[in-house]
Amino acid sequence: MKKYLICLGVFFMLATGFTVLNTYRRVVNNSFGPGEHLEYRVHYGFLNAAEAIVDVSPTLYKVNERPCYRVNVDGRTVGAFDLVTRIRDTWRSYIDTAAILPQKFYTNIQENSYRKEENITFNHAANTVKAEERTERDVFKVPDNVHDLISGYYFLRTIDFHRLTNGQVLEVPAFYDDTVYNMKVRYRGKEVLKTKQGKINVIRLHPVLPPNKLFKEEESIRIYVSDDINKVPVKVEVDLWVGSMVMDLRRNKGLKQGLHYY
Repeated sequence: MKKYLICLGVFFMLATGFTVLNTYRRVVNNSFGPGEHLEYRVHYGFLNAAEAIVDVSPTLYKVNERPCYRVNVDGRTVGAFDLVTRIRDTWRSYIDTAAILPQKFYTNIQENSYRKEENITFNHAANTVKAEERTERDVFKVPDNVHDLISGYYFLRTIDFHRLTNGQVLEVPAFYDDTVYNMKVRYRGKEVLKTKQGKINVIRLHPVLPPNKLFKEEESIRIYVSDDINKVPVKVEVDLWVGSMVMDLRRNKGLKQGLHYY
């Protein structure tokens, strides 16, 4: 009987430890992988305003003992816009390959005279986020499966949109700038989008925006995502209180499947 109780105790400890080690969810991802490269051009009216490059590193990184994709997003103003508002921004996320959750998030913001550089570490087992190299408050409590701004978008690419109904809202918790946001995106069905490369079948998504002084309406941003295995944005339209902006995909490589234009 004593041996039985000892064995039972050992089994309980092993089972408890196994549960702790497997607190992460597992998300099936067939939409993106190492080596994906996207280049975008932003237009304000007839003017070229900015450009952005989104890169998934060709190699994986180990962060917090988890294999991760390293995703870099670099944005900068160009042409006449660069003379008025100079922007050189970099965001970097290390995204867990199995859970599609962030392990680390880095920002380097240079917008005119404004500067901000920060490293954020996620602890999903404890549901906390730590801002490194802080002298003030540096640890924040966050919800289960919280995202950063980049990983939240990549998680959305794993969603099977064919199961959604028009108008259905997806919600993803995200942490940015010391605050937890409830990111909401409304599915608006499918359509055929005309681009410079040709027509392409797309899924239409609308981020749900809170009242603000920058955007006209709740659904002032329209994201057109390729209706294929990639689910990559090919166009983004933004209605501002003054004018509008359009972001177009101009170059890509390393996609899971080539974009099909016709």
